[in-house]
Order: sequence, then C-alpha cells, then structure tokens
Amino acid sequence: MADSLAAFVEIARVRVDEALERYLPRPPRCPPLVSEAMRYSVFAGGKRFRPILTLTAANATAALTNGDGADLLGPAATLALPTACAIEMIHTYSLVHDDLPAMDNDQLRRGRPTLHVVYGDGIAILAGDALQAEAFALIAREPASLDPAITARKLRVVEIIGEAAGAIGMVGGQAIDLQAAGQAPGRSLALDATGLQGMHLRKTGALIRASAVGGAIMAGGDRQTLAAIDQWASEIGLAFQIVDDILDVEGSAQDLGKTAGKDAAGAKPTYPSLYGVARARQMADDCADRARSVLESAHVTRGWLGAIAEWVVTRRN
Repeated sequence: MADSLAAFVEIARVRVDEALERYLPRPPRCPPLVSEAMRYSVFAGGKRFRPILTLTAANATAALTNGDGADLLGPAATLALPTACAIEMIHTYSLVHDDLPAMDNDQLRRGRPTLHVVYGDGIAILAGDALQAEAFALIAREPASLDPAITARKLRVVEIIGEAAGAIGMVGGQAIDLQAAGQAPGRSLALDATGLQGMHLRKTGALIRASAVGGAIMAGGDRQTLAAIDQWASEIGLAFQIVDDILDVEGSAQDLGKTAGKDAAGAKPTYPSLYGVARARQMADDCADRARSVLESAHVTRGWLGAIAEWVVTRRN
C-alpha cells in the first residue's frame, strides 16, 4: 500500500524494472550484443511514465469492481504487468529510432550517449526492432493463462498497442514530424495549430492512451470505464507533450537528460512557438482539468490517476 503518489510511483518503477529484467531475452536465446544493446537503452533510466500509467489504470479499474485498487502486488497489477513492460519496450524502441541520424540525430538520451553513438546505427536499428517484436511476443505469452477471458483481453491489448505504435499512431506522427522539419524530400509540410495537435496525438498521445487503456482492459474494465480512461489519457497525452515543448525551451540538458533547445534549433513547430510559453502552459493546465473532470463524471476516483494529471503539468523533466 502506498500513501503518496511518489511512493506509488517508486514501487511501480521497481516492479516494472524487475519484470523487464526477467522478460528481456538473454544469451543463448539471442546474441550477446543484441541483449546488451537492448538493455543499454531500456535500463538507461527514464520515468517509466507509460508502464506506470498501465498499472495505475489497472488499479483504478479494479477499485471500481471490487474496491481493491491500491495493491501493486494484487491481481489487477499482476495481470497488467506484462502489458506495462511491453509498453516500455515499445517506447524505448521508438526513442532509439528517433535518436538516429536519419531522424532527430540526438547524441544524448536519459543523461547518457544515445544507443547509436555507442553501438553504431546498425545495432541501434536492430535493437529497436528487437524491442518492438519482443513486446508483442511478451503480451502473447504473459500472463500464462487458459482462461478465454484473459486471452481475449490480451488480443485486444495487442490490437490497441499495434495501432498506437503503427501508421495511425507513432509512425504516422513521426512521418508528419519529418515532413514538418523538411526531412522528407519534396514533401515539406507547414503545420498550423490543428496540424500540430494532430501530429502529437499520434506521435506521443497514441501510446499514452494505449498504456492506460491496456491496463484497464487487463483488469477487466467495462465499456464505460474504458471510454473514461481513454478520454482521460487523451487529455493527459496532450498535456504531456505541451509540457515537453515548454521544457525544451526552459529546461537544461542536465535536468532533462536529453539535448535541450533542439526544437527551436530545428525550427520545429511547437506549442510555445505557436502560442508562447504562458499560453501553452495554460493549455496544458486546461487538459489536466478536463482529465480530472472525466474521472469524476465516470466515478473513477480511487487510485492515483487524478494525482498523475497534476504531476504531468508540474513536472520539471
């Protein structure tokens, strides 16, 4: 039982890290170099925000059905843990590929040199590919169960994560980002406010939504609960990206664990560049307010989802 959001997040982070260590393949199942490269990025640090959302949503869903939504060792969290780890694998793979010279060409990620800087582009691409493939294998494999209801939930989660990571989600958002940055020859794209929001709903928001909804599905949420958590996560995903844009302007590389000022240097459209920092911050706060209202309307009030909304808009890294 955790008595504060900070305590809950720390317990959840430890549990996710322990599970990732178990789930990631090791030699002789895979070549040592691939295992080493995968672990270099997965265990480089990071907030574990997305898998924590998965566990938080699972617990909140369980609290609605049986009143037991606080135990990170309880049945709901246990069912959702493989999905949480798969989400982190997908997220890490996306960072590895985004950092490549052909994409954002970043040298720093989570406070250390990016994977391609240390291992080269080829191994970085392969490690990212391996993380994505392993994520879906993990959901199919764990939790091991012959219960048709659990199997059906896992299939639904695979569909949701696949869509969030693919052409209608992250991949599509990154393609729009490359066009907007003039990195797709002959296909430059000028983004207005609507276009910017659409890009981020795909690039960042889709996987955040899948994280929360996936946890709720594994915990057996009904249609109304899933819809509420999906809407909550949509608002949180947008707020998260707006704050990321602000931190790129105001933050330091030391605080962020990645290169600051990259958006401005690359003339990328961002919320501060379109609206100014003050208006962008208010937009993030409005997203958090709407997210909390969604939870109240759906009576999803137990657990830490509301507190996470507050953390998203007040974080400094």
